[in-house]
Amino acid sequence: MEAEQLIFAVIALVFFIYMFYSMIKNNDTSYVMILIIQVVGIALNFFEVLFGIKLNLFFVVVKYILAVIIPLIVILLAKKGKPLFEVISLIKANVFLKMGNNKKAKQALIDLVTKYPENYNGHKLLAKIYEQEGGMRKAIDEYVLAIDSNKKDYDSYYKVAELLNGLEKQDEAAEMLFNLLNKKPEYYKATELLGEILIKKELYKEAANVYQDALKYNPMSYDLNYNLGIVYTMLNDFQNAKICYEKAAEINSLSYHSKYFLAEIALIYKDIEEAEKYFMQVLDNEELSADAYYELAKIELLKGNKESAIRYANTAIDTDSGKIVPKIKKEPVFIPIIAKISIPFNLEEKEAKLLEKELKAKEHLEETTEITRNLSNSDIEQMKIRNETKEFEKSEKDLDSRDFNM
Repeated sequence: MEAEQLIFAVIALVFFIYMFYSMIKNNDTSYVMILIIQVVGIALNFFEVLFGIKLNLFFVVVKYILAVIIPLIVILLAKKGKPLFEVISLIKANVFLKMGNNKKAKQALIDLVTKYPENYNGHKLLAKIYEQEGGMRKAIDEYVLAIDSNKKDYDSYYKVAELLNGLEKQDEAAEMLFNLLNKKPEYYKATELLGEILIKKELYKEAANVYQDALKYNPMSYDLNYNLGIVYTMLNDFQNAKICYEKAAEINSLSYHSKYFLAEIALIYKDIEEAEKYFMQVLDNEELSADAYYELAKIELLKGNKESAIRYANTAIDTDSGKIVPKIKKEPVFIPIIAKISIPFNLEEKEAKLLEKELKAKEHLEETTEITRNLSNSDIEQMKIRNETKEFEKSEKDLDSRDFNM
């Protein structure tokens, strides 16, 4: 028993001296609390020896925790680059956050990064608080400082880009995302945001490259295939757009937008049966059903089925009169049946729910369909061949480039 008490006293004293030395060396008053805790543990051992008291198991465990375990943990954390002041500051900040006191939480963190300017955890948590409060510029500054302290903090890279994009600084956001994808090309969220920015800026070739690179890591991603289809659509590369939309529809059978776009591409290439098949699959979709009925009405007229065309046209009008009636009045193909179509006096147009990029792609396909309506089948075949040749040459060029790099 006496040997155990002696060994405890020696170890506790060594740790006490070390803690006191650390306090002086680091000029850190946080150690005062640890020293007080140690004194309590040492006092328990002292009273046990002085008065010959045999402490029960609970108090023996307590004295070891206070005088040995806690200082040992502090030493190990310091060895791992986590000084006591950081640990206490982060604990205080998190406690204040739980209590809803952001002001005191921020002050604890500001004190931390003032004492340790390169403290990663302090800058990261401070950035999150500023972001929650709406201080986006301050949040960006703190995330950047966090990145400076930890170059592999890819989440902070993304956060900076996301916040810059929210501040309408798309060029700076895109630059951050390109840098991030160079370091971590499989970072999915970075690809999503960068693609959206490039599409919004109408940089479709650049967006196509970004999505193609991302598909190497996520070939079964619906969003990547669908968005790449939109990009190819805007580049008039309808063959590749079709491949992407087909893949998207295969991954997600409820991808009505993909099927609608496939129908329009089929019309461009004068494949009426395929177009009709896809339009029929879109009829259950609230956003696109009116357009699908309208297109089916035109197909029925091309086939000479006037009664079916009238039914489809009336259904399209019932679904969204505000959108369909002007299109019918403008379209010459409806002239033979216009008198039999029920056109209401009060037109009601439903609110458009398509995303901006989807709306642009839809309008582009519909306009292209109109442009190609009077082309002959041989002209369409030539257009297909040109696109396929272009794609083949691109593939060969990419292959040569890869061989050269190897």
